[in-house]
Amino acid sequence: MDFKLSEEQELIRSNVREFALKYIEPVAAEIDSNSRQPSEILEKLGELGMMGISYPTQYGGGGAEFLTTMLVTEELGRSCATTSFLHSYSYGLVGHPILTYANEEQKERWMPGLAAGQVVGAFALTEPGAGTDVSSATTTAVKKGDEYILNGTKTFITNAILADVFVAFAYTDRSAGPKGMSAFLIPKGTPGLELGQHFEKMGVRGSQTSEVVFKDCVVPDDSLLGQEGQGFKIAMSALDVGRIGIAAMSTGMAQGCLDESIKYSKERVQFKKPIASQQAIQWFIANMAVDIDAARFLYMNAAWIKDQGWPFSVAASKAKLFCSECAARHATKAVQILGGYGFVKGSRAERFYRDVKLAEIGEGTSEAQRMIIAGSVLR
Repeated sequence: MDFKLSEEQELIRSNVREFALKYIEPVAAEIDSNSRQPSEILEKLGELGMMGISYPTQYGGGGAEFLTTMLVTEELGRSCATTSFLHSYSYGLVGHPILTYANEEQKERWMPGLAAGQVVGAFALTEPGAGTDVSSATTTAVKKGDEYILNGTKTFITNAILADVFVAFAYTDRSAGPKGMSAFLIPKGTPGLELGQHFEKMGVRGSQTSEVVFKDCVVPDDSLLGQEGQGFKIAMSALDVGRIGIAAMSTGMAQGCLDESIKYSKERVQFKKPIASQQAIQWFIANMAVDIDAARFLYMNAAWIKDQGWPFSVAASKAKLFCSECAARHATKAVQILGGYGFVKGSRAERFYRDVKLAEIGEGTSEAQRMIIAGSVLR
């Protein structure tokens, strides 16, 4: 396998890095402190073609490989976890299921806006009693004539406040178990679609997270995404893609921690010499560098496997597990290297320390990834 990036991919990575330094770094702390969705940044990324770089050109995308999208996600994560997460989320949990399962009319309605960064989507799957165990969902969609009536509550839904369209999941046949779950594309403003509690989070604070409540929410039958009974399959497919996105974001955050640790250790003088000359600090930084290389290879491998059209679920879980825990491990070390400065609210190290925890939870916990990986090994 050749992991050498193409000239185009190297150029895209370089351009995104320049973009991040110019537009994201100056406002990343403010986005975090004010829990503000960086809509203007996402729109700029859309104008540059970075939101839909892997979508087909017929829908306004760039036609690039999925790996290229993940390179963008990583570079964004190096500067701002919120921006990186929303970039990955837009592709993995919203764009991917629409692109893969929607009919042509649905694609033409939603894909160009997603590619341009002008349409915001939400993935409404998790429920108060159904997190890792998705099949325990209780939201229902009852067919009456040429309509479905949805009832139920979703929780921890990213983008719910701002969403133009919801990829929502409900049981059309509860007796069939997971095979009775279906997916729907529901536009904002649909009667019966309401917002519930809004959550203030520890990290990745700029992404908006809320409950979504369906109260006799009536949608036409052409809102169905894919076929009846495909909902569970669609959800798992989206989560697999999203896990690679979390892995890329985590790698970016880990790289950001390394950047900050190197910079500080060269500048901070103790005992009349930079702390970078201390063996303990050198070992911290060496371990970071090794783990980040390993993380990058894992997520790039998973993305490459997806680009080949091969099954990539296990590779995605391995990448998500290792990369997220790598980022969490080294965010702790970055705070340790910076000492008191790393513990101060608003420092990059402190922000990464809070942000990385989402990576071990979102799109499936570390424990869920270990279940998937163990199942593949022990079968």
